[in-house]
Amino acid sequence: MPEDATMRIDKWLWAARFFKTRADANRLVASGRLRLDGEVMSKPHRNIRIGQVLTFPKADDVRVIKILAMATRRGPATEAATLYDDLAPPEPRQRASAHAPKPFEMRDAGSGRPTKRERRKIDQLKS
Repeated sequence: MPEDATMRIDKWLWAARFFKTRADANRLVASGRLRLDGEVMSKPHRNIRIGQVLTFPKADDVRVIKILAMATRRGPATEAATLYDDLAPPEPRQRASAHAPKPFEMRDAGSGRPTKRERRKIDQLKS
């Protein structure tokens, strides 16, 4: 593709595999939470060029992406990774399960439910 080639923002985000569907990419752009070179975008039909920087929230992270190439199709993830340079890769975070018991609440398997006295002690530790 020539250097001055352009592509719609939503189509590029979908082809680069940041979103599962084009409608999801469309929703993000329309919400006004995507920035193109620091300027807030709210129209999914806006065109992007090689060398521009996109900033947008994805999950619990803020992605900062520099566009390196335009997509000709939505190919495999390895092909999609060549379309951009991740300027601020998300930091790995530990996933704390909300249902994981705290260390002082752990009981041996097969020991049964705590007694009333044990429950009072657990409540004292929590407060």
